[in-house]
Amino acid sequence: MTPKERVLTACRHEQPDRVPLQVYLTPEIRAGLREHFGDRDILEALGIDLRHVGAAYIAECRPGPGLPGEADSYDLWGAGYTLTQYQGGAYSEATELPFAEMDSLDAVEAYPWPSPDSYDYSGLRERAEAAGEYAVLFGGAGIPDIVNGVSRGRGMERVLVDIMTSDPVGVAIIDRRVEHYYEYCRRGLEAGGGAIDILALGEDCGQQNGRLFPPQIFDEFFVPRIKPFIDLAHEYGCLAMLHSCGDTSEIMPTFIEMGLDILDAMQPEPAGMDPATIKREFGDKLTFCGLVSTQQTLPHGSVEDVRREVRERIEVVGAGGGYILSPAHCIQPDTPLENVLALYDEARRL
Repeated sequence: MTPKERVLTACRHEQPDRVPLQVYLTPEIRAGLREHFGDRDILEALGIDLRHVGAAYIAECRPGPGLPGEADSYDLWGAGYTLTQYQGGAYSEATELPFAEMDSLDAVEAYPWPSPDSYDYSGLRERAEAAGEYAVLFGGAGIPDIVNGVSRGRGMERVLVDIMTSDPVGVAIIDRRVEHYYEYCRRGLEAGGGAIDILALGEDCGQQNGRLFPPQIFDEFFVPRIKPFIDLAHEYGCLAMLHSCGDTSEIMPTFIEMGLDILDAMQPEPAGMDPATIKREFGDKLTFCGLVSTQQTLPHGSVEDVRREVRERIEVVGAGGGYILSPAHCIQPDTPLENVLALYDEARRL
């Protein structure tokens, strides 16, 4: 099978020749792999079956009005980020929040919001076709990414309160983001000309101990904003993949009703995310991507622990298709390189 055939076969819940593979890397792990593999392409060396194409944002990213402009970098929404060092790695943290004090609909209306016009969609089809035998994704975990994405401009606590109370200003800010990315995805899929296989989306719906929001809030607030993206993917002949951290087991029936094809970033640690249980209950309707522990096994286990977990996932979750083997999230800098290599070596060996 080609990688594309392998992925699409698994997503039809049929048995491929081997389990498809995906990877998510921090810059530090990517650098280690680049040094290890030398001139070889990292994705090809690991046996990854998917490739990503995107449309570059070509407008200038500048501070939002009223911000000091002292951050290291800015995103298209005007939020500022400062590179912060942690043990073993560095992350850009939001330090200048343009929506934090926004308290009127007039302020929302007056803000210089980014435009879907400010992307270069040209050549998308050609780049997707150039991926050849690989499955092609467009989008990413930051689309629409309501909770995390808006929190970087407004603050996490404020966004959660906005959603729970239906605050008109907070909801208006959220809907600006949702509408922007919907149009970005529509134009991207249109420009892809049928050469894109998967629309990648993201919304963290769970936390370590269960769902992030009560069922009524999820059904009334999130479903109407996320389902149109899933419908859009299907309109263009694509599969829809949604990244969500945490325990989403209670929400999986709703994901299925929404038409979701692939649930990504599956964490195996939460109590509701036992791989055998979710495979038995939902594995005939949802394709799972992830389930190799980035909290325990990869950073703290031995090489044999990693190989054992890979074998268990393939035997239990990969049986009959419906599984893309992947780390549950970006592989963190404290992970031994030999564990990363063992993950993909064992998967290809099987």
